Amino acid sequence: MPHLNFEFKAKVENTEELEQKLIEAFNPSYLGEDDQTDTYFNIATGRLKLREGNIENSLIYYERSNSAESKSSNVILYEHKPDKNLKEILTKVHGVKVIVDKKRKIYFVENVKIHFDKLVALGSFIEVEAIDKDDTIGIERLKEQCLQFATFFNIKPQQFVAHSYSDL
Repeated sequence: MPHLNFEFKAKVENTEELEQKLIEAFNPSYLGEDDQTDTYFNIATGRLKLREGNIENSLIYYERSNSAESKSSNVILYEHKPDKNLKEILTKVHGVKVIVDKKRKIYFVENVKIHFDKLVALGSFIEVEAIDKDDTIGIERLKEQCLQFATFFNIKPQQFVAHSYSDL
């Protein structure tokens, strides 16, 4: 079932400081550190990626604009157990666009997922995703939550990243 997200990604230098600030202020749920490989596939519209990690494994289709601020996205997420056949099928059908490897620390504050990412070639990022899985929160509240965290982390306009890691 599709669900609605409102999210932002920002380039940051001080992930450890921001992570500590989050812990002290919110006592978030910590899922752990995930070594993730996201394989993006060629498709006509939106983005399709297979996430393979030690915590998160999912096939994700999403549509969102490439704008450098908080933005909404429509997401269809299928969580699965690791299976090399799924990747093989997707590769044969669509072809691989790009592969992104990252280390990701994952936290939750209620319905808001906060992750701190490190990518070898690209640097350090923070992503905040306010998630409405069952249409009970609404887009305005999701937007408000995102903006609150952008303010909390003191994200400056020039730090927002418009594009997916696959485009960078």
